[in-house]
Amino acid sequence: MSTIIAFAVGQKYQAGNGFHIVAAHTDSPCPKLKPISAVSKSGFLNVGVQTYGAGLWHTWFDRDLSVAGRVLLKMNNGSLIHKLVKVTRPILRIPTLAIHLDRSVNTDGFKPNFETHLVPVLATQLRCGANSVDSSSTHHSRLLQLLSEQLDCEIEEIADLELNVCDTQPSCIGGAEQEFIFSGRLDNLVSSFCALRALLDTCKDSADLADETSVRMVALFDNEEVGSDSAQGAGSPAMFQAISRISKQLSKGVEYEGLVERSIRRSFLVSADMAHALHPNYADRHEDHHQPKLHEGIVIKHNANQRYATTATTAFLFKEVARARGIPTQNFVVRNDMGCGSTIGPILASGVGIRTVDCGIPQLSMHSVREVCGTGDVDISYNHFKAFYELFSSVDQQLIVDG
Repeated sequence: MSTIIAFAVGQKYQAGNGFHIVAAHTDSPCPKLKPISAVSKSGFLNVGVQTYGAGLWHTWFDRDLSVAGRVLLKMNNGSLIHKLVKVTRPILRIPTLAIHLDRSVNTDGFKPNFETHLVPVLATQLRCGANSVDSSSTHHSRLLQLLSEQLDCEIEEIADLELNVCDTQPSCIGGAEQEFIFSGRLDNLVSSFCALRALLDTCKDSADLADETSVRMVALFDNEEVGSDSAQGAGSPAMFQAISRISKQLSKGVEYEGLVERSIRRSFLVSADMAHALHPNYADRHEDHHQPKLHEGIVIKHNANQRYATTATTAFLFKEVARARGIPTQNFVVRNDMGCGSTIGPILASGVGIRTVDCGIPQLSMHSVREVCGTGDVDISYNHFKAFYELFSSVDQQLIVDG
């Protein structure tokens, strides 16, 4: 229940035509509550967490934190209700050790043990009362009370929960020229927003789809930060099943040989995930001729070892769409002496067999609790995706493959 697939059918669609898809992921690295989270240490009520994804965990210390996620309620009549919840006020903190007790931290580096040191503080036992510690409790009663207040339910009705730790500081526009977005989870909610907004704005009424021969689609997946191998991740058959069901439904009951397979071969996927912008204090970490900059266009990602699914052909077609609207683009490859991350692009390309380009908005502080991107890059990404939906059918028809 954390995968979203949305689509709109062109009025000139014919059975076997392609799908034009922008895919992204919605998850971000964060601490997640353990199934038994009630921890008590030295007079404090702590919350036990496990690390999700490859976060910059030192950035989570000394932040005003809270929890958000899902709660299962078992009602008096026996029914089970699934609800989303977010406690908006700060209720958690992971305090750092005073420098007087760790004199070498600035010379030797901050090296916390993520099992023993990354344990948020919820309250003190003194203020919560003598009955605040229950060795048989799965979660602290004070935490359950906060959740029940937020959900307007009884504590006894909370049957189970799945909660993430989150920063409570709101996103904001920053910089002397108000050109930056300072926010958590830019990776990859910015791509998800731009993709969905572009789909909605290119399908406002029937006129927008009057000449469209394809199906326009957005696919937003969970669990990319941990490899995508889940029922709700890009490694699942969710997108392929959606393509298959839609294709068969639109064939109006007529049996076409290889209908779904032919549709996939005519399809195109834009795998949208945030990219590494050139860092002014670490410029040597980028290859000299591939240094993505803020405000200078969406980044096309290349990797000869298929960590990205981009090919010369898919990059060219995606850039042609941008050129038609005067939208800038950039290229990125990682240095040969550095490791390369990956995206949902290769997973979907190999699993579904679809032409794919990997791209993303450049950003700084990736996987920090607080990330940075350019305000102009959101506009560029939105306009590029919008152009992709509106123009790709005609651009793709111009490509002649020498057989």
